[in-house]
Amino acid sequence: MTEKVIILGAAGRDFHDFMSYWSLQPNISVACFTSTQIPGIGGRLFPAEMCNNQKNGNRYPNGLMIYDQNELEALIEEHGVTMCALAYSDISYDSVQSLAARVNSKGCKFIQVPPALTQLQSLKPVVSICATRTGTGKSQTTRAIADYLKKQGKKIVVVRHPMPYDKDLLKQRCQRYEVLEDLVRYKCTIEEREEYELHIEEGNLLYAGVDYQMILREAEREADIILWDGGNNDFCFFKPDVTIVVADALREGHEEHYYPGEINMRMADLVMINKVNSLPSPVTARNQAQHIRNFLGKQDIPILFGHSVVTPEARDPSGQLIGSSVVKDMVCGKKVLVIEDGPTLTHGGMPFGAGYVLAKQMGAAEIVDPRHAAKGSLVGVFQKFQHLEGSCLPAMGYDEYQIKDLEETVRGVDCDCVITGTPINLQNVIDVGKGKTCVRARYCLQLDEENLSLLKVALEPIV
Repeated sequence: MTEKVIILGAAGRDFHDFMSYWSLQPNISVACFTSTQIPGIGGRLFPAEMCNNQKNGNRYPNGLMIYDQNELEALIEEHGVTMCALAYSDISYDSVQSLAARVNSKGCKFIQVPPALTQLQSLKPVVSICATRTGTGKSQTTRAIADYLKKQGKKIVVVRHPMPYDKDLLKQRCQRYEVLEDLVRYKCTIEEREEYELHIEEGNLLYAGVDYQMILREAEREADIILWDGGNNDFCFFKPDVTIVVADALREGHEEHYYPGEINMRMADLVMINKVNSLPSPVTARNQAQHIRNFLGKQDIPILFGHSVVTPEARDPSGQLIGSSVVKDMVCGKKVLVIEDGPTLTHGGMPFGAGYVLAKQMGAAEIVDPRHAAKGSLVGVFQKFQHLEGSCLPAMGYDEYQIKDLEETVRGVDCDCVITGTPINLQNVIDVGKGKTCVRARYCLQLDEENLSLLKVALEPIV
């Protein structure tokens, strides 16, 4: 009997699971993909050129359509589907079970493919940096590890979890980022820039795209060690030699309530609780660490405590850095609009990020509520994510239309200064408006000697 399958995705692991597993299985026919979380993905085509047709008897000569997840029940009936496979991340267990109920009520099996079935074997050592939730600080952790390995004389290549948001997926099959101009060449969205820009600035060669078998082979040619920089709380696409999982001190307990973060935690060689410096007391983080050990049944698992340190940066129109005393005056006592990393605030569920922390730290007189000025798609964002109570504006920019909505919203807010907590230089993408200064919240991982020593021990086998 042939199983008819729908892959439930969000323009990421769904494509990888199809290419590495589903397209190669006998007695399996994938009907289509569905999409959620990422706006505008529905209606696109996954191209035949990436369907492994040369290996599966030309099973998908026309490629596969991507539909909105809201159409799931109708798609099951239309295609005679017998199985739906979950292939996206950072979903509460309640939402996973609700999705399973929708699928089961239509007579279908609901499955979750384990990492072992889709992880690719690398010829080079792989360090995987994953997380329990979106916005825990994976990328700053990856950059810190990259810096350490480079100081040990190792050539590293970062491979980033997929973010293929262009309409033509074939153009994004395998992307190599080495200089900032590559962000323009590949027409990167704000969300892509947020994950790539700082790596490039720090001299880290980065690959991303759709075809991770091709990406892995290319990365192996240039690397002594490959660093997997995870997305959301998804797991690694490669078989790792070392698995590091970042938990959030501000979201204690989330490691056992959001798929597939718990899978990451149970596969971890080392756990790092980040943002400990944002807690009223470090005792809370120590209690969280003990709970994690009890929960995993691993009393000996190394658990690090990291600080996410936020510092301000501003530049004049010529690109020169502005002195710290002037930057302080741009924020202290002023009306401030805070713009934060989009995914952290939306499906990551955080009400604030680094920009808000910096605004408080620098003595802003007022953090302006941006909701009244929301334009276009951002009106729907605030309606959908009710936990956003007006202290921050998510930097939504999955396409040119959302970027325009973001720019018009920012320009419509009455404020003295814009603080951008998104990892990128947002002024390279939007105009914040006349008369407004702009301060960038820079953040990095800081470990004390004891915690740094634990990290070095974990990395020792590959160094």
